[in-house]
Amino acid sequence: MVRLPGRPGTRSPRRVGGVRAPAHDRASGASEQGPGRAARRSLARREQEAAGRSRSGLRAALSGRSVAGQVFVLQVVIVLLLVVAAVTALLLQVRHDTTQEARNRSLAVAEAFANAPGTVQALGSPDPTAVLQPRAEAARKATKVDFIVVMNTDGIRYTHPRPDRIGKKFVGNIQPALAGGTEIEEINGTIGRLVQAVVPVRGPDGKVVGLVAAGVTTEHVGGAANRQMPLVLAAAAVGLALATAGTALVSRRLLRQTHGLGPREMTRMYEHHDAVLHSVREGVLILGGDGDLLLANDEAHRLLGLPKDAERRHVSELGLPAETAALLASGRVATDEVHLVGDRLLAINQRPTDVDGGPPGSVATLRDSTELRALSGRAEVARERLSLLYDAGVGIGTSLDVTRTAEELTELAVPRFADFASVDLFDAVLDGEEPETRNELRRAAFSGVRKDTPLYSVGERIQWVESSPQAEGLRGARAVLEPRLDEAPGWLAQDAERTAQVVEYGIHSLITVPVRAGSLILGLVNFWRCEKPEPFDAEDLALAEELVARAAVSIDNARRFTREHSMAVTLQRSLLPRTLPEQGALDIAYRYLPAQAGVGGDWFDVLPLSGARVALVVGDVVGHGLHAAATMGRLRTAVHNFSALDPPPDELLGLLDELVGRIDQDEAADPGSAPVTGATCLYAVYDPVSRRCTVARAGHPPPAVVRPDGSVEFPDVPAGPPLGLGGLPFETADLELAEGSRLVLYTDGLVEDRDRDIDDGLELLRTALAGAGPSPEDTCRAVLESELPERPSDDIALIVARTRALAADRVAEWPVPTDPAAVGEVRASVTRQLARWGLEELTFTTELILSELVTNAIRYGNAPVLVRMLYDRSLICEVFDGSTTSPHLRYAAMTDEGGRGLFLVAQLTERWGTRYTPRGKVIWAEQPLP
Repeated sequence: MVRLPGRPGTRSPRRVGGVRAPAHDRASGASEQGPGRAARRSLARREQEAAGRSRSGLRAALSGRSVAGQVFVLQVVIVLLLVVAAVTALLLQVRHDTTQEARNRSLAVAEAFANAPGTVQALGSPDPTAVLQPRAEAARKATKVDFIVVMNTDGIRYTHPRPDRIGKKFVGNIQPALAGGTEIEEINGTIGRLVQAVVPVRGPDGKVVGLVAAGVTTEHVGGAANRQMPLVLAAAAVGLALATAGTALVSRRLLRQTHGLGPREMTRMYEHHDAVLHSVREGVLILGGDGDLLLANDEAHRLLGLPKDAERRHVSELGLPAETAALLASGRVATDEVHLVGDRLLAINQRPTDVDGGPPGSVATLRDSTELRALSGRAEVARERLSLLYDAGVGIGTSLDVTRTAEELTELAVPRFADFASVDLFDAVLDGEEPETRNELRRAAFSGVRKDTPLYSVGERIQWVESSPQAEGLRGARAVLEPRLDEAPGWLAQDAERTAQVVEYGIHSLITVPVRAGSLILGLVNFWRCEKPEPFDAEDLALAEELVARAAVSIDNARRFTREHSMAVTLQRSLLPRTLPEQGALDIAYRYLPAQAGVGGDWFDVLPLSGARVALVVGDVVGHGLHAAATMGRLRTAVHNFSALDPPPDELLGLLDELVGRIDQDEAADPGSAPVTGATCLYAVYDPVSRRCTVARAGHPPPAVVRPDGSVEFPDVPAGPPLGLGGLPFETADLELAEGSRLVLYTDGLVEDRDRDIDDGLELLRTALAGAGPSPEDTCRAVLESELPERPSDDIALIVARTRALAADRVAEWPVPTDPAAVGEVRASVTRQLARWGLEELTFTTELILSELVTNAIRYGNAPVLVRMLYDRSLICEVFDGSTTSPHLRYAAMTDEGGRGLFLVAQLTERWGTRYTPRGKVIWAEQPLP
């Protein structure tokens, strides 16, 4: 029997009535006067004896001979040293803060007094002391410094707290202040240790005319800290007492945990425990409740391959298999559970240690079960196959690209399942279409452990012969296994020379699996074995079928996406302008870049208008795909139709806004349709005669203007709401553009994306435009090189238009009185002007056109009437009047006397029409030049 120090060697007396009674109490119990009094006296003696044993045991335990006592003494010493160090650091900090405060205060007072109003004038007065002494004393008392001394450049004092020292030389270094600097020094003065600062007093010309010194003793500054020192020491003493009490409690708990054993007894016990633990031929692990490894014997290190520093680390950090680490960390009961660790099969038994109040954790034992290795090998193969199928579900189909999906399948299969893998697809599948059943395919992907294989390479067209396993798989829509290729005549007949090279290369086994998506056969997947000597078997065939079945879904999804994307691209290209119309007002260059994520709804257009004007329009429909492209086409067509009426830009956006609202209403009634979630537009009309550009925008980014001198600005164009919201009018902005200016219109994909704010994008655009060449093509190139993201997530439309101005000698206009007789004078003026332009061939038709238009304006319109002719790419005749009544073309009957004028105008001109102005209307007609 092993007894612990501090415990009695005899057995405890038995309990009587629930209370343990000493022997002498039992012997003398009969002589006491009454049973109650005897019981009370016995209980009191037992309590005193127990208290005495406890005090003597604690004194013995804390005497220094036990581990608890040694720990107590060590911790008390450490706490005492920490308290002393803290008090010392506090004293040093107080001293440093006191000195720093004295320096700051003396310098601030000296500089404030030196720069105070009147100080310079007082130094130049006949009696500086009479003026400065009261001020210095008042300032000294207010700032709580010990002295403020004003002196001349020779150091002679004008002021001092003690009048008997006025007129005497200042004690201190004044040379830095005479040079215009500041001097702060610490000295031992007559009033104690002090800090004084000397600063110059500068006159109006900047010269030093005097000096000001201010000083304060460190005792006055640090007095408060010194007065607080007893409180600090008292707090340190209380902290020391509390720390000592806490240390005593810790030592008492350590005493209970070590059972009062001294270092020698504990060492002997540890040596016996260590000898027994490491001599057994079974791995033993002791783990804490949080999964940390507390102890492992030598056998456990060998079986698990643990690192040397494994103790005190979590089992998940020891490089163990996930299942084994999870078992050990869980602490659950386990009996002969078999786990594969490295190349060993270990039978693990585990039991918790917290039974009957023990510490939390568990104990595990390990046995090497080599007889189960064969079973483990099969289990590992099954686990690897399940892992391969899981990785296929996660890693195949990460993109909606057919070729990339096929490559992911081959990369996953090599080398985990096969040494070489290839995917052969029909050309129609690569284009997104449904395949036709035939034997000719194209190799879309290939991966292998080596690159010098004689197999078909990527991109080659392959026509499989009828006897080949591949053709058999396509016909029967089933997987085919050829365990030995050198003995497969059907495969050898494919290409005698190539198949011989394949066999000679070492490829000896094949599995070919058709790629099936429902009833469609999309192609074939071939798995080849070369490095591994064993051929494919039936289990490999089942795994290959499952692997290809999972990949077939992703390939078919990619095919469907490719088809939809191709349709959207075709639709979008058909809806965007293919060529720009001819016009003479603007030199235009443009770029359109679709997003990589899919076809979007960005669009642009250039629309020639009457009067040699040109309209530029840029729009954006939110979203991607067929719906966005179709909506874009509807909006572009609507802009074409509305521009034929030649309304102002704000009115055109209003009409477009109503159209989008009606589209949303129609599509809201159809459950299968989606409303227009967002559409923006910018419409600009440029007039080369007046060089004015009228701009309106609906939720679209503002245009940029590059002046001929290269300066860039973003005009303040009122930002209307996006199209379809309704209820708010649109506003216009009139820009006057000098000839050679560049007007830049764009969509938000150019200046904004997920990683860049629109303000940053506009600033980058400004920088790119400022450094671009003068031509629109150079501007487009410079903008895209600096602004284009690596992978644009939205479409980008960009138009750069350089302005031209119609020369003054190409414009002729005449006011017309509201008198029918004035028509003749108009014809005469027109004849003379056409002669100047060299267009005599158009004289007759022009006179006839203007005669009819002017006569209608005089007869049916209001004053003023104005005739204007423009000589541009065509001859344009315009008649202005103050009426908003528009003439209509009609066909006159044979008996009608009138009504044929506009019919003649329509027959003699290329185009004609009406546009409205704020003061009336304009009837215009265009004739082609001869």
